[in-house]
Amino acid sequence: MINRILRITLILTGFVLLLPATGSAETPLPVIHEPEGEGVKCVEPEDVMRRDHMNFILHQRDETMHEGIRTSKYSFAECINCHVQPDDKGNIADVDSEDHFCNGCHEYAAVTIDCFECHADRPQKFIKREGKSASLQHELQQMPTSSEDMGGASK
Repeated sequence: MINRILRITLILTGFVLLLPATGSAETPLPVIHEPEGEGVKCVEPEDVMRRDHMNFILHQRDETMHEGIRTSKYSFAECINCHVQPDDKGNIADVDSEDHFCNGCHEYAAVTIDCFECHADRPQKFIKREGKSASLQHELQQMPTSSEDMGGASK
């Protein structure tokens, strides 16, 4: 009989411990920067984008890279152009900042993203090129060779 009472007490104690404590601090959800401009809205409802954005982006990538089909509806660049905007001081968060549109949610969900290894983390209109070519080929040609790195010494 005492074992039964003890077992019930332990079970009830376990359920009480599983209940959320009132007044406990919860992890705040990341801030989503809504698209700006009158009448501007996202290409899909928020709940759909939260759940399926990665599928839209991957499908868009496959169509663009493998089939040559370029549309803007699910374009990664268009997402960045709409959702990444300067703050009140004119600063734009880079992808390593938790204030960046993508990084805030991905940090929250503990998901690693590699999109920005190739793609810009800010809208094209905010990238200062200072007259330089944006082509990868041009950038590679401007990189120093290994012999230049060693002070011009030859092999």
